[in-house]
Amino acid sequence: METIKVLLVEDEEDIREMVHFNLFKERYQVLLASDGQTAVDVATKELPELIVLDVMLPKMDGFEVCERLKNDPQTKKIPIIMLTAKGEEEDVIKGLEVGADDYITKPFSPKVLLARIKAVLRRSKNTVKSQKNVFTLNDIRIDLSKRKTFIRDTELKLTYTEFQILHLLAQKSGWVFTRGQIVDSIRGENHAITDRSVDVQIVNLRKKMGDQGHLIETVRGVGYRFQENVTPL
Repeated sequence: METIKVLLVEDEEDIREMVHFNLFKERYQVLLASDGQTAVDVATKELPELIVLDVMLPKMDGFEVCERLKNDPQTKKIPIIMLTAKGEEEDVIKGLEVGADDYITKPFSPKVLLARIKAVLRRSKNTVKSQKNVFTLNDIRIDLSKRKTFIRDTELKLTYTEFQILHLLAQKSGWVFTRGQIVDSIRGENHAITDRSVDVQIVNLRKKMGDQGHLIETVRGVGYRFQENVTPL
């Protein structure tokens, strides 16, 4: 089995050693960095499969590290899990806005972190597999070329915006998207949508999806996601 390379960026020595030990036990190849600039350098040189990134770092904070890596064509597809202080909702939102793929709040248990790492790696692989014109998730079929959506062969009459939102969420099931990210994903097509109107669009979309509407979950204080246990076929 190929060894998965994980970059751990954490300046607190006790946390770094604890996470390193548990990743090593799971047979990950662990790369270490204790400041933001080193993190960027190591990620660019080693191209790990995943990065665990603390927010509070010397030289360059985690937000800037994440933003730089996500804006670099060489590293933009590397999944990033950000470590945030407990209860700092603003940090969670800011991290997702600059491109983080998931987050976990401190303090955390090693088992929870390992589970999140496995989930993010799994979602990353599923996203690669689903880059095609038609993909299916449970009873939902989305045809990108025809811009049509079906549930059990019944076509949903979706607006442009509803289709874009459903496609964005469904293609990365389990990933949390902030309202700002949803707006940005369909802005530039000359269709007016705001953070506030995203909530209205989601309500309408769930209604049209009927008994499948529950698959779009609200992440309180952050945004929305498609259920993680639904994967492309």
